[in-house]
Amino acid sequence: MTEIEGIDPRATPVGTICLDCEAVKGWWLHLRRCAQCAHIGCCDSSPAKHASAHFAETGHPVVQSFEPDETWFWNYRDRKRFFGPKLAEPRSRPLHQPSPGPADRVPDNWRDLTDPH
Repeated sequence: MTEIEGIDPRATPVGTICLDCEAVKGWWLHLRRCAQCAHIGCCDSSPAKHASAHFAETGHPVVQSFEPDETWFWNYRDRKRFFGPKLAEPRSRPLHQPSPGPADRVPDNWRDLTDPH
């Protein structure tokens, strides 16, 4: 198997939510998984953009979507989407876990509060 910089297929997430949002009682639109350390962060369309903040803090350049049935990767340095190796389980949030979430903290006007890209 060819190694790709910023990807460790063996790294395992410690949960299936954005723990950074959880710490401040925030909410997220979609989740992204750091392909190097398996940190779960919220996407750039979410209010807090924790996945991008993780890249800025750690330099870990690659994330994979942590949404069900999505397998694409994003490289923050190159600003390119690509497909790569299978990562360790879990590879997405559980189907019963809502997006946006958590359900009890998502404001009714969440569509007005998210970045439309």
